Amino acid sequence: MASPAIAFENVTKTFPGVKALEDVSFTVNQGEVHALLGENGAGKSTLLNILHGVYAQYQGSVAIGGRKVAFQSPSQAIGAGVAKVHQEINLVPELTVAQNIAMGYEPRRHGLINFEKLNGDAREILAKLGCHFAPTVQVKTLSTGEMQMIGIAKALYHNASIISFDEPTTALTNNETEHLFRIISELKQKGFTIIYVSHKLDEIFRIADRATVLRDGRYIGTYQLADINKEQLIRSMVGRDVSSYAVRLAPPCVREEELLRVEALCASAFSDISFSLRRGEILGFAGLVGSGRTDVMRAIFGADPVHSGKIYLHGKPVHIKRPEQALQQGIGLLPENRKTQGFVRLMSNADNMGLASLKQFTRWLMVNHAKKRANCLHYMDEIGLTPRDPDYLVSDLSGGNQQKVVLAKWLSTGADILIFDEPTKGIDVGAKAEIYRLMEALVAQGKGIIMVSSELPEVIGMSDRVVVMHEGRIAAVLSKQELSEERILNYAMGE
Repeated sequence: MASPAIAFENVTKTFPGVKALEDVSFTVNQGEVHALLGENGAGKSTLLNILHGVYAQYQGSVAIGGRKVAFQSPSQAIGAGVAKVHQEINLVPELTVAQNIAMGYEPRRHGLINFEKLNGDAREILAKLGCHFAPTVQVKTLSTGEMQMIGIAKALYHNASIISFDEPTTALTNNETEHLFRIISELKQKGFTIIYVSHKLDEIFRIADRATVLRDGRYIGTYQLADINKEQLIRSMVGRDVSSYAVRLAPPCVREEELLRVEALCASAFSDISFSLRRGEILGFAGLVGSGRTDVMRAIFGADPVHSGKIYLHGKPVHIKRPEQALQQGIGLLPENRKTQGFVRLMSNADNMGLASLKQFTRWLMVNHAKKRANCLHYMDEIGLTPRDPDYLVSDLSGGNQQKVVLAKWLSTGADILIFDEPTKGIDVGAKAEIYRLMEALVAQGKGIIMVSSELPEVIGMSDRVVVMHEGRIAAVLSKQELSEERILNYAMGE
């Protein structure tokens, strides 16, 4: 029997208000390709970050080759032979291939970089990987697939014996993907241990030996892929009941009036996007990371450019090229990352709530602070903000209350169309329930909501209809009666 290269034992990781991993235990054998599967938010990235020393504080233990380790940094993990090929290729375009491969660990002679050895070492590694580009060319001249090879070359440069791949084929062509699979197969034959994270089940069944499934931060099972089919694996990934708090308590209030219609919208990250939003409707957007959901929302809001297509508001064509134009048209966007895009950390509740509607509090270039404060007090009651203090710094609020402040900022504008991008990301169960009730109250008032979410129970429980995206395109539009986790995940994975 193969000896474990990696052993996770009772691994638990908690962030403020969120338990990302709970009591996770399983082993990865030496010389195998081991898939790590689960929905978005299942805990896969957190577990890899623990393995690679990004998160040094956690409960439980990790053993490499039978010896417990406690990496305090990624460099310590690399020194122990544990490397990662990232989903997003982080290279310096202006530097050479060799410089990127060895960055931070360049060979030196008399205190200076020994370029002869650097280029020679890199050339040897590239030859092993079957790469036909020179170590002296600038990275910016390479294709995406060639850049991906540099990530693997970096791991080999550090003499790694364990390599994890996080969604490595997301931006690759078919030929580049085939080359990557050949390299992984060769690494496996040489005794390397591979952890492979992907939402593409065809890939998993093609190259992996076993698969471990995580769900909601918990270990579900490890399966021999020769003994399980896709349907069973998907059921293992999504086999939970929809949480009781992610349900509509009030009856549907969708009206016939069309607030928004998008026709054949195209941009660099998506193509041929067409859908409509009616008054009183919660329209869910589901899909895997990288499917283009957020890109579509940013394009509608004018934050990103579009190449072609049309947007209609209340049946009339509009041209939105900047967020302020979207605001003038009655569209508000609650961004995925509220901390960097949703509010100003060192401003108060009143100031943040008034940011998007400052004109209504301003006369002759002077801000009427009393009016802005009254606006804040009004929405504090509407949204149930705690603490009820206009002068309280938003940075000191809980995640759920910060999200309420961002919502109040857009409600202050009178926006008819609200786009919620991951509305309950990083907030606790109680705060989630409050956000859901606020959403119900808004559609009851006649607003239209587009909700982008990676949590399938949330999508199913709250949406009147769901648009499912796969690799930049709409794979399906499902009615309330058609919704199930397995069906959504099948479309999202392109099955």
